[in-house]
This record gives sequence, C-alpha cells and structure tokens, in this order.
Amino acid sequence: MIETTGLRKSYQSRKAAAVDAVRGLDLSVAAGEIYGFLGPNGAGKTTTLRMLATLIRPDGGSAVIAGADLRADPAGVRRRIGYVAQGGGTADTVTGREELVHQARLYGSSKAEALKLAEGAVESFELGEFADRACQTYSGGQRRRVDIALGVIHQPAVLFLDEPTVGLDPASRAGVWDEIRRLRAEGMTVFVTTHYLDEADALCDRIGIIDHGGIVAEGTPEELKQEVSGDVVVLSGLDVEDAAKALADAPYLHRTETPAEGGLRLYVRDGATAIPQLLPALAEAGLTPATVQLQRPSLDDVFLARTGRSLT
Repeated sequence: MIETTGLRKSYQSRKAAAVDAVRGLDLSVAAGEIYGFLGPNGAGKTTTLRMLATLIRPDGGSAVIAGADLRADPAGVRRRIGYVAQGGGTADTVTGREELVHQARLYGSSKAEALKLAEGAVESFELGEFADRACQTYSGGQRRRVDIALGVIHQPAVLFLDEPTVGLDPASRAGVWDEIRRLRAEGMTVFVTTHYLDEADALCDRIGIIDHGGIVAEGTPEELKQEVSGDVVVLSGLDVEDAAKALADAPYLHRTETPAEGGLRLYVRDGATAIPQLLPALAEAGLTPATVQLQRPSLDDVFLARTGRSLT
C-alpha cells in the first residue's frame, strides 16, 4: 500500500549548512497493516509523513501510495489518503458534526451525502454524546476522536496519523488505540508516527525505528526485541568503567552499554542466575551498586543497541 525508494528531504538554513531531515528512505507497508514509525523528536518522522501526505515535496526518491505516484500524481494520492496532524484540525466555535459535514463536502460529497457520512462517523466513533456541542468544550480524547473521524470521512485506503496520542491521559490514549485497531479491522492501512515505546509495542503490526533521517531497525515488535537476547540488568550508583572491567570476563554477559543518562546496562542470558553471580564479582572489586533492576528487553534496548543512546 506504501512503497518508497530513496526518499529524501533536506532543509537549508540561512546561517548553517543544509540539514538532511530524511536520508534515502526505503519503506514497504502492506495493505491492512498498522505500521509504526518510532523515533525521538527530530528523527525525521513528521517530515516523512508530510512528504507521503503531499504536504511537502521530496528532494529525491520516489513513492507510490495506494497505487498513485507521489510525484507524478499528488492529487491522486490525496484522494486515497487521510491525514491527521499532531495539532489536530478542529475549530473551537463549531460543532464536531459541522466539522464532519464540512470535511465531507471538501471531498466532493453533496450536502445530503455529507450529512449521511457525518452521521455514520458519529455512530462509528461514538461521538453522539458531544457531536452537537462546540469543539472548545471537548476533552482531549474527545477532540482526538473527532480529528480521526475527519481523517477518514471520505473512506481513504490509507490513514496517516502524526503522534495521535500526544498529551492525552491513559484512558483517552487507550480509546484512540481502540479506534485505530477498529479501522485496521475494517481493512484500512494505518501509518502512525510516535515516540511512545508502549504505543508502538501495543498497537503496531510492524515498526520502523528511525534516527537521523534513516531507518535503523525494522520488524514486528517481537522480532525487534529478539535482537536483544536474554535479559537486561541495570546498575546505578557505581563507577561504570570499573564495573565493566570487573565483569568483562563473566560467561553469562553478552555485552554492556553505558547510556547517556547514566548507569550501566548489562545484557545477560538469564537475569535470575546472573545477578547472584555479578554482585559478588562487583563486591570483590570494591563496588556496590545503589540499585539493581532486572528488565526484559524493550524497543528502547533495540534503539540503544543500534544507536548507542536511549529513546526515552
């Protein structure tokens, strides 16, 4: 449903050299898939999304979205996609229903058809309780549900969502996740950007982890986490260089990482058996950690292993 080859975008600053926001991106997203674009702020997620949604022109490369060529037929792409920006698209003084009718009219529906589509969206997204109130009275979660409804009012083949749950409380985030899963179950392809590890892990069928404009890892959440085999033991409150030396020859230790935020991360075969062995080894070297945490590998560990720094 989405195929890109060598997609790239640079920005020229008056006072500095050009910044490569997206560097030769290759993507392949299947029909009916929730594909997550995971990365820190400034990694190139939104720039990629805006290119695919025809809001900015690529400097190079190619893309085909739902059968339409991004560069040769941008109008065809727009007809086939829905786009929900991070900031949303509702106006304070109009109602959600009015927004839905207006959006449908923008896509060429007659007034009668637009009213019918709006009513269908109100039912599908369970907006009836507040659809006829001004949008300025909505909670964050209610407003986001209207935003997504606006993005799919014309029944697109592909929906682009930019950071759909930023600023929402946990209950509202879960509600948005349910709506996205429902759209996928109805056959829609969803491309979502996020910097939330739990969101990507729980929601996405496949994930592309992006950093400095390029994909550093890609696969299902489980496939990515399998790259970091075993368990992770996190030590804090000790000299990390001395600790790494003291444990360098331990047979249970795969490798160590020293993330920018501090501490020492040990990748071990089995944490339950490694901890009783590593603590005496540290004590023998005169080292006592302030804290010892045992963790299962996460998507952050994948990012750390590929880039040497943490997503969080």
